Amino acid sequence: MAIFVGSATSSFLSHSSSAKGVGVGIGTTDTTGRNAGINTARGTLIYNATAQQLQVYDGNEWVGGLTTPFSATGGTESTVSRPGYKVHTFTSPGTLIVSDGTKSAEYLVIAGGGGGGGGSANAGGGGAGGYRLGASSGTSGRGSSAESLLTLSPGTYTIQVGGGGAAGPTSAPKNGGQGTPSFITNPGITSITSIGGGYGGGYPSLGGPGGCGGGGSQNGGTTRATGTANQGYDGGIDTNVSGTESGGGGGGAGGQGQDTQAPYLGPLGGGAAGGIGLESSITGSPVKRGGGGTGGSHNPSGGPNPVPGGPWGGGDGAFGATPATNGTTNRGGGGGGGGDGPTAGGAGGSGIVIIAYPTS
Repeated sequence: MAIFVGSATSSFLSHSSSAKGVGVGIGTTDTTGRNAGINTARGTLIYNATAQQLQVYDGNEWVGGLTTPFSATGGTESTVSRPGYKVHTFTSPGTLIVSDGTKSAEYLVIAGGGGGGGGSANAGGGGAGGYRLGASSGTSGRGSSAESLLTLSPGTYTIQVGGGGAAGPTSAPKNGGQGTPSFITNPGITSITSIGGGYGGGYPSLGGPGGCGGGGSQNGGTTRATGTANQGYDGGIDTNVSGTESGGGGGGAGGQGQDTQAPYLGPLGGGAAGGIGLESSITGSPVKRGGGGTGGSHNPSGGPNPVPGGPWGGGDGAFGATPATNGTTNRGGGGGGGGDGPTAGGAGGSGIVIIAYPTS
């Protein structure tokens, strides 16, 4: 038996002989339809599909309650790494599917880092992938404050995780490869995109622009490769002073790549350092990401580069015949620059996308 109040698609009471066959339904409308009501009676109860919330009219305004629980799946999920939050981590492309409810979410979107240059002389380090952070606190790339939070509502969000740029070879063209962008997109939002890191210049070339600019090679000129506003810094250059014998450092999310110096950074030489990255605790623990690659440098006896890529994910530059190293996977670091062995550059590190929101 069913008793309808109003139209059959609005309020109703129903009963069946099954144990779970008793139901009470109310009218469903949206905010526009609700506000179009004339002389709404006090105590009127509706389900607002816009707010996804049960609402009652108290005689002056609509009061909400019984909000639809939020539900989302995708990536590697954790509710323990950051107490009170659910964290979705994407280390490769995927989708975030929101099935119910609405939430304001933090995000970190880092693109793939640029590859370090290669050549017969010292090459530039790759720039880090662009770094964008949406959070209640913290810093986005290039020293800007964190961006606005992302509003998640039912739908499918496409997640792209950018790959690192290719290592620069020892034969022409010697430049490294550009990093690939990372993004979050959905028909209902403006895409949140981070630009791939700029390539390191292979001898004798400038670095390339990107999320963070790539470093220029030895004798590559003094035009600086630019980073993208709010994502990362410019790459370093060869100052063309006699005795530098190094490539410039790739730009980082937190600082510009170092320029070459004379004599070249210490008694054993060493490449110009990549720009520093940034630290984020979006997953619950502080992690350093987004560092530029170190430029390659001259030392016939080889050995490890005394100016390493550091803790931010950037690769080490080659040190004479000792090869460059790659940027760190899923930290968006730039690859190290090749040396005068000749040695190739290092590949850029892949990016990452992280989305986090409170569970209560």
